[in-house]
Amino acid sequence: MTESGRPERDSIAVVIPALNESLRIRETVLGALAHCPNVIVVDDGSDDGTAECIADLPVTLLRHPQRMGKGASLRDGFREALRRGYAGVLTMDGDGQHDPADLPRLLASAQRHPGCIVIGARLRKRASAPVYRRLANEFGDWGIGWGCGYRIADSQSGQRYYPAAVCALDQVPGEDFVFEAQILISAARRLGTGVVSVPIESRYQQADTEVRFRKSHFRPLRDLYRITSHVVAQVWGYGDVIEEYWRTRAAVPVIDDPSGEFAARRERDLPAEPR
Repeated sequence: MTESGRPERDSIAVVIPALNESLRIRETVLGALAHCPNVIVVDDGSDDGTAECIADLPVTLLRHPQRMGKGASLRDGFREALRRGYAGVLTMDGDGQHDPADLPRLLASAQRHPGCIVIGARLRKRASAPVYRRLANEFGDWGIGWGCGYRIADSQSGQRYYPAAVCALDQVPGEDFVFEAQILISAARRLGTGVVSVPIESRYQQADTEVRFRKSHFRPLRDLYRITSHVVAQVWGYGDVIEEYWRTRAAVPVIDDPSGEFAARRERDLPAEPR
C-alpha cells in the first residue's frame, strides 16, 4: 500500500474460487502468479483433482470438504486475505475465461480510484458471448444497478478488485452468484462505495478453436431468478421505488478506459462496439 492509500501488487491478493476446474486451473493460477505473488485458491469440494493440479505451486490453498457455493468460497478467500493483512483482493474465476493479463489493468484502475470496487467489464468482443449470456447480463445489470443506486456496465463479471473495507463487510446475504450481486449492493448502501468498470474481453468456447473451457456453472433461468427476486426485495425495502429507479437511471456507468475506446458508453447503455 502506498502512502496515498493506493494498492500495489505486493499488498493485495488474488482470490480464485474453484469448483471442478482441473481443465484450466493450473494455467489460470500460473497466469495470476505472473502478476501477483499472493494467490489464494478456494477449492469448493471439487472431485476432479483440481487441488492436485496446483499442489506444487506457491499458492495458499483452502479446501471445502463438500460444495458450499461460490459465495462461501469468496467469503473464505476474503477472510484469509484479511487475516494476512492484504489491502485488497483481486478475484477471477478458475475456468480460464478471465485473462490474467487484465489483472494489472484492474489494479491500475484501483490506484486511480481509491476505495472503489473495480469490475472487469466484458465489453470487448461482446458479440462472441452466447446470446443468452448477453441478455442475462443486461437484465442483471438493470436490476443490480437499481439495488446499488447507480448503473454498472457489467454487474456479473467475476473479475473484480475489492478494497479491504468491502472484503470485511459482515452479514452480506446470498449464496452462489447472488452473493456477487449483493456485495455490490451492500458496499454501495452501507459504505457508499462506488463501482468502476474496466473494459476486458472474456473468453468463451468457439466452434473454430481447439481451446476448451468447461461448461459454465451459471444457469441463466435459475440464477437470474435468484438474483432478481433477491434484488427486488432489497429495492422494495428501501421505499420510494419509482424515485430510486429514476435516480439510478440518471447515474451513468463509470468506465475507466484511458484509451477512450468506450467513452461513448458513459452517455448511454452499451451501444454497439467501436470498430
